[in-house]
Amino acid sequence: STMATGEPKAKKIKLEEKTDLISENALFGMGNPLLDICAVVDKDFLDKYGLKPNDQILAEDKHKEMFDEIVKKFKVEYHAGGATQNSVKVAQWMIQKPHKVATFFGCIGKDKFGEILKEKAEESHVDAHYYEQSEEPTGTCAACITGDNRSLVANLAAANCYKKEKHLDLEENWKLVEKAKVYYIAGFFLTVSTESILKVAKHASENNKIFTLNLSAPFICQFFKESLMKVMPYVDVLFGNETSAVFRNIEEISKKAQSLPKVNKKRQRIVVFTQGKEGTVMTKGDKVETFPVIEIDQKEIVDTNGAGDAFVGGFLSELVQEKSLEQCIRAGHYAANVIIRHAGCTFPEKPDFH
Repeated sequence: STMATGEPKAKKIKLEEKTDLISENALFGMGNPLLDICAVVDKDFLDKYGLKPNDQILAEDKHKEMFDEIVKKFKVEYHAGGATQNSVKVAQWMIQKPHKVATFFGCIGKDKFGEILKEKAEESHVDAHYYEQSEEPTGTCAACITGDNRSLVANLAAANCYKKEKHLDLEENWKLVEKAKVYYIAGFFLTVSTESILKVAKHASENNKIFTLNLSAPFICQFFKESLMKVMPYVDVLFGNETSAVFRNIEEISKKAQSLPKVNKKRQRIVVFTQGKEGTVMTKGDKVETFPVIEIDQKEIVDTNGAGDAFVGGFLSELVQEKSLEQCIRAGHYAANVIIRHAGCTFPEKPDFH
């Protein structure tokens, strides 16, 4: 029957129309590529290294032995990590096709861990362009799990060696930046290369593209405030979570963020705060809205570690397709809901988001 042979054709055309909307390299992320070393540890281990059960910190000298000890003492799992890299991976997973909608820049070492990160990026169809150097080994992040809590200790190592003039400024790399419509950088990268962030942020602003930033962790707002304030005038969408807002209430922080100067007047700044299971607060101008998250049974939660990164990834996947903010938040909630059912920032083969 002609009907049957005609059907697949019609379907195929539909798909092609969809992919026309999103071009390769439309979403650009830059950050710290880290290999996560995850283990369920005990309270003694946390106490020994002075760790809070729920926190995100940078490794100091006193934590150096910890990375060997966690591998020797506990059953560890390795996952490709780094906040920004997680988010762009999730965005790519949500979009599915075409591949390489998401671009990622960061610095790794020439070693086994670096090879793993390259492999994982390729598997997830992210267009990763790493600056590779041999001074420092690939960065790691120890995720010390006790019950529902996660204490994250990042040893940036190579990630901290990202250099604007050695990588971002190179013509073939900058071309990829220019191809993008939406930019995302986690606040963690402020400790590495503010000048790289500013170059990207200014490009976005001058071309009326969307620049987004995440406050990431309390220590960024506390100790890297000066760098943060240099970048803020270019931020169109600011993400945060309840731990980055630990000192003040979310509405107050959102209002403060709204009142900070903004270079591109064509876009009003949007502030999006996730609060775990409490729902997500979005402010735009004077308007404050709360969106409930998808209900989930406590028993189904395996690992909340990647939830924040996944939310941002889901949000960006719709933002890059020029969908409404409500739709972006729905996609963020969907992605987070999927990720927390899996260990590490990992996910099933295909999304089921409508």
